[in-house]
Amino acid sequence: MNAPERSSAFLLDEDSGERKIEYAADTKVTNAGTFKFNKEDHTVGNLLRFQLLRDPAVRFAGYQHPHPLVHYLNLKIQTNTSNVSPAEVLSNAMEDLGGETDHLTTAFQAAVEEFRKENDVLGN
Repeated sequence: MNAPERSSAFLLDEDSGERKIEYAADTKVTNAGTFKFNKEDHTVGNLLRFQLLRDPAVRFAGYQHPHPLVHYLNLKIQTNTSNVSPAEVLSNAMEDLGGETDHLTTAFQAAVEEFRKENDVLGN
């Protein structure tokens, strides 16, 4: 068959030294850079873009997933001042998303426990 391995869409090729995130500073726009996320798609791109746009230090955040058959996305970030780098705001956005995910997990587990108590359901 002519199709590539399905795992090549989400597993990094460690033998060739493929990295999860690569950064390139923008030479034409100040305080800007492009991050290439290997083996990611619209799910991660949209989450990061949305979280970055919540930050008042971010002037622009957008992503591009070039084609459904290529497994990377480009995330472009521009900050308002040179005091804050694109890498800093991206790191902050990832930490904030981690905190929100932890809160969501805790709230979900509490709701499941409450449902089990109210409905006399045993958990496995």
